[in-house]
Amino acid sequence: MAAAAPVAPPDLAGSNKGVKPLRAGQGHSFLWRRLHSLSGIIPIGAFLVEHIVSNFETWNGPLAYAQQVKLLNSLPLVRFLEWGLIFIPLAFHALYGVWISFRGRVNVNVYPWASNWMYITQRVTGIIALAYIIQHVVRQRFMGVQLPEHPGAAFAKVQHELSNPWMLAIYVVAMIATTWHFAYGIWLFCAKWGITPGDKARKRMGYACAGIGSVLCLMGLISIYAVVYKYPNVPQDVMPEQPAGVTLPAPNIAPPNSTNPSQPGEIR
Repeated sequence: MAAAAPVAPPDLAGSNKGVKPLRAGQGHSFLWRRLHSLSGIIPIGAFLVEHIVSNFETWNGPLAYAQQVKLLNSLPLVRFLEWGLIFIPLAFHALYGVWISFRGRVNVNVYPWASNWMYITQRVTGIIALAYIIQHVVRQRFMGVQLPEHPGAAFAKVQHELSNPWMLAIYVVAMIATTWHFAYGIWLFCAKWGITPGDKARKRMGYACAGIGSVLCLMGLISIYAVVYKYPNVPQDVMPEQPAGVTLPAPNIAPPNSTNPSQPGEIR
C-alpha cells in the first residue's frame, strides 16, 4: 500500500488569503518598539538624570542654582541640543507610548500577576509624566521671564509656581511617577535588549533599578523642599550681575546709627 504524499503547506506569499506571522526582528512594529525603548534611556533618561542632578543645586541656595542654569544655557549649540536631544525624542517616546497604552488590554482583574500590575503602572505613570512635562516645559521654558537670558530668576520663578498648594502636590506626584517610570523603563530595556537573560539577572537588575529610582526620587523631592521651605521669599533675580530687563529689588538699608551720625547705614 502506497504511503500518502505529505501535504505541502499553502503558499501565502503571493495570495491575499493570509498574513505572514510576525517574527522576532521583522516588521515595523518591532523596529518602532525598539526605538521607543532606546529613546527612553538615551537621550530622555540621560536628560532626566541630568535635570534632577541640576535641580538638586537648589539645596545649595538660589545663587548656586542660578549659576547651574547659566552654565547649562552657555553650552555650545544648546538650542540644537535642546530640540534634537530632548524635545523631538521626547515627543516620539511620549506619542508612541500613548499609542501603545491605548492599544493594550488591562487584564489585572483576571490575571492579577505582578508583571501585569507593573505593565499597567508603567502606562499610568507614563501618562502622568507626559501631562506634567507638557505643563512644566510650557510654563517654565516659554512663559514669563526667559530663563536662558535671565538665569538668576530661575529659583524665584519655580518658587512662585510652587506657592500654589495644588501645583506643589502636582510636582510631588509627578516626581514620584516620573522616577518610577524611568526606573522600571531601565529594567524593561535590559530585558528586551538581552542584557539580563535569565530570572536571576532580571531579579538583580530589579533591585538596582529600584535603588536608582529611589535615589532620583529623593533628590527631586529634596529639591522641591528647598525651593518651597528652605529658602523662602527669594528675590526676583539673584545673579551678581544684573541681566538687562530684570529689575532687582532694592536692598533693605537700615537708618544711620543715631548715636553716631557719621556711621553709614548698615545693609542687612
